[in-house]
Amino acid sequence: MSLIFASIVGFASGILASMGFGGGFILVVYFAIFTDFVQKGAQGINLLFFIPITIVAVILHIKNKMIDVKTALICSLYGLPAVVIGFYIAQNMDNSLLRKAFAIFIILSGLKDLFSKSQSKN
Repeated sequence: MSLIFASIVGFASGILASMGFGGGFILVVYFAIFTDFVQKGAQGINLLFFIPITIVAVILHIKNKMIDVKTALICSLYGLPAVVIGFYIAQNMDNSLLRKAFAIFIILSGLKDLFSKSQSKN
């Protein structure tokens, strides 16, 4: 694929991710389908790609008082061991199994979003 197309995908996934629309899905699908990356590599690059985006989004959300810092720290404290365990499991999984698990996760997430009722807070 061309550098222009890759740049557009990266830019679009960054914008969507910073707005909470699942830009990571776009990036992983792009890497898995349009490049020679294996699933593990695609997911790893995706995670690295979103570190700076996450930092900027968290700073802006804290500034706008949209994040309870205490709750975020507690979630981070429990999330870090989960990331390490997930990384270990993913490293030891067969690539085709990881690819299928990712596809099932995306399908289930989409179905949940499709069939769950929206809760609006006015």
